[in-house]
Amino acid sequence: MRARRAPSAKEDYRYFRPVSTRWHDNDIYGHVNNVVYYAFFDTVINAYLIEAGGLDPWRDRVVGFCVESGCRYLRPISFPRPIVAGLRVGHIGNSSVRYEVGIFEGDAALASAEGYFVHVFVDRDRARPVPVPDRIRRALEALLVRPEAVRTPAEPMGTRE
Repeated sequence: MRARRAPSAKEDYRYFRPVSTRWHDNDIYGHVNNVVYYAFFDTVINAYLIEAGGLDPWRDRVVGFCVESGCRYLRPISFPRPIVAGLRVGHIGNSSVRYEVGIFEGDAALASAEGYFVHVFVDRDRARPVPVPDRIRRALEALLVRPEAVRTPAEPMGTRE
């Protein structure tokens, strides 16, 4: 049996954004449904791209398409608890970026969920990969963490040691 790694700590992230839970986010079991976490990820990522990277999602010729995502659920969250999404960047390639997101309940120091999104930047009209725009790359580099310190949500403890 593989060892389960500890949740990420708030201090491991570089950018934070409050995200509201809503009444209809709770499922029949009384906690935020798993699919809602992906909306939290999308919200913090795109808010950062707009605020820090100058992205205009309605007019820019280059936009990011999500090509891969994942989430590890650690403890349930329920409406109406406030949450904070933490964001960091694990990798920046020529046309892609791997975002890593931690979801924190209230002022908790450890994540209730953690996940990742991979965006490939594409020409909006052709839907073909293009280099990450310079202004966005600069914003992403501000959130970049050391590659050896980054593990995927599915990766067990000890695999990068």
